[in-house]
Amino acid sequence: MIVVALLATLGLATVGAMPAGAAPSAQAAAPPVTTAVPSVPITGTFTDAAGGAGTFVGSFTPSRFAAPNGNLVATGTLTGALTDSAGGAVGTVTQTVSAPVGVAQATCRVLDLTLGPLHLDLLGLVVDLNQVHLTINAVPGPGNLLGNLLCAITHLLDGNPSAGALAAILNALLALLGQL
Repeated sequence: MIVVALLATLGLATVGAMPAGAAPSAQAAAPPVTTAVPSVPITGTFTDAAGGAGTFVGSFTPSRFAAPNGNLVATGTLTGALTDSAGGAVGTVTQTVSAPVGVAQATCRVLDLTLGPLHLDLLGLVVDLNQVHLTINAVPGPGNLLGNLLCAITHLLDGNPSAGALAAILNALLALLGQL
């Protein structure tokens, strides 16, 4: 689903392109320079030379994905700046790093049922019921046995890709983003 949304976004990004025969405006501003591959903000703390808590603020830009031993891993460039506890700049970092990738799933939609207004006449007992909207979501996680079971059942036929297949799809998306 993430892949479909990203491909749809990429398709929509190309719709706004200027037709080949159209002449650009003489006063058109140059588009801002941006990278096609999105970066992820990274923050953290460290113990500086004075024993205080220094901070790291930067970003991670993925360049490729791999699946060693069936575990999805992102490799990319980490850039950022280190600041000590007194607020002084310690230095900057630009380094290639690898990090594990997790696929998060918050809930699984089990049932979404909407019943219109109902009128029941049961041998003189009249029951009028307005619209009813019933939504049942399963929440997977440690200790949520029923949520884990229902999510597994609802996604039984989804054909979840292996870590290697997912890495190949993500690398193809990175290549497409790199061409923008």
